[in-house]
Amino acid sequence: MVAIIPVAGVGSRLRPHTHTAPKPLLHVAGKPILGHILDQLATVSPERVIFVVGHMGDQIIDFVKTHYDFEAEFIEQTELVGLGYAVYLALQQTGDRDVLILLGDTIIDCDLPAMIASGDNVLGLKPVDDPSRFGIAEVEGDRIVRLVEKPDQPASDLAIVGVYYLKDAPRLRTELHYLMEHQVTSRGEYQITDALQRLIQAGCTLRPFAIEHWYDCGKKETLLATNRALLRGAPQAVSSDGAVIVPPVFVAPDASVEGAIIGPYVSIGPGAKVRNCIVRDSIISAGAQVSDLLLEGSLVGNNTSLCGHFKKFNVGDDSEVTDL
Repeated sequence: MVAIIPVAGVGSRLRPHTHTAPKPLLHVAGKPILGHILDQLATVSPERVIFVVGHMGDQIIDFVKTHYDFEAEFIEQTELVGLGYAVYLALQQTGDRDVLILLGDTIIDCDLPAMIASGDNVLGLKPVDDPSRFGIAEVEGDRIVRLVEKPDQPASDLAIVGVYYLKDAPRLRTELHYLMEHQVTSRGEYQITDALQRLIQAGCTLRPFAIEHWYDCGKKETLLATNRALLRGAPQAVSSDGAVIVPPVFVAPDASVEGAIIGPYVSIGPGAKVRNCIVRDSIISAGAQVSDLLLEGSLVGNNTSLCGHFKKFNVGDDSEVTDL
């Protein structure tokens, strides 16, 4: 089996952080997004992992080669014209192998071995509150009967969450080629959903697999929500002489925390320094220096320096004090 991980997106909704780092390398709950994905992938021991890189792809390559021993291949995507195109590029290198596709900006906590064992072609699905934002699957019994990309009037609330296992990968390659040859797009992009729907119409069987935990990392609010969710199940930092820890919290072993109250739901990256602060519901990335602040609902980028000040007031009746 070959794994494909598209990681070429520019992450525009997470700027300014993605001006200097690709989205899959942003930290959440103690490690980069891509680190969570690759740790999960290791449970199924793929023969090879193909990364489709683009925006600052050299950082992706360096991270993978430094931290993982997968047999890895890196393909550059120069045209950002949809997930279908990214997957098509990788499928040129997979021959007739089974393929597992995992999106490089979405963390999924599921039993991958069980998913792979459940059928020849399997899609991870999860009910969502707003199905019009996603590719949607309609299911009858143990088969997927229809797939639609971001429908205006969804007939189902089952979202395609970004994990696909395909024994019919060569046929998927053929259908993706058809989309591009005939310029069949949805919202201006080549979609893997449209190619998979063509597989269904050609008689291929696609099976659903229920995904319990699916964490979106596409924008600030969802990245912080993912941080909260993953910290709940992670090993916890312990209080030290320099800090009061209110779990759940992750503090990198080489981070420095002094005179601070940390948590709940805080992730502090490698080499970061936090002094004289109250921090909650925030991610402080590698090498950042934060002092004299009350920080909440915040993302602090790599090697950033933030220094504030606390205030003391003696305020009389009928007064108003406002920070702008």
